[in-house]
Amino acid sequence: MTFLKKNWLTLLLAAFLVSIFVFPDFKAFIQRQILMKPSLEKVENEVTFSAQELNLPLKGINVPDANLADFQGKIVFLNFWGTWCPPCRAEFPSVQQLYNTKKDQIQFVLIAMQDQEENIRKFLVENHYTTPVYIATGPISEKMLPQVFPTTFLIGKNGRILKKEEGASDWNSASVHQFLDSISK
Repeated sequence: MTFLKKNWLTLLLAAFLVSIFVFPDFKAFIQRQILMKPSLEKVENEVTFSAQELNLPLKGINVPDANLADFQGKIVFLNFWGTWCPPCRAEFPSVQQLYNTKKDQIQFVLIAMQDQEENIRKFLVENHYTTPVYIATGPISEKMLPQVFPTTFLIGKNGRILKKEEGASDWNSASVHQFLDSISK
C-alpha cells in the first residue's frame, strides 16, 4: 500500500503513456484535444463566409434577381425569415425602420424560407414594406442555414460574421444603430 501512495503519479503517467501507444484512437483524441491548438486559419473559417458560401443565387421578390456574392465588399444585413413565422412577422417593422435609415450604408438581403412567392408579395404589399426580399434558388451553406427563424447575420466587408442573432430582435434600437455606425466607417 505504501508503494502505491509513494508512486501514484508515476503509475498514472505510465498508464497514460501505455494508453497512447496501445490505443490509436486515444492517441488521436489526445492530439486533437490537448496537443494541437486550433489554427488561426480554422478559427477564421468558423467566423467568415467564404466566397463559395456567399455564392447563392437569389430570386428578387420586390427587387431584381441577384447573387449574395454581388454584395461582397459591403456590409450586409442578411435575414432568414418567413411569412408563416410569427416572430419573423413581429420583428419585420423594426427591420423596415432600420432599412429606411441605413439603406445607403448597408446592403439588406432578406431571404424568405419555406414560403410561397404569392404569400410573400401579399405580406409586403399589405404592410407597405420595401426592404429587399429574395428567395434562394440555390443551396445554402451549412454555416449559413438557419436552425431558428428568424436568423440574422451582420456580415462585414470581408465576409466576416460580425453578429449572428437567432430569434426576433428590435433592429431599430439605439444600440443596433450605434453598432452599425461603428462598423460602417
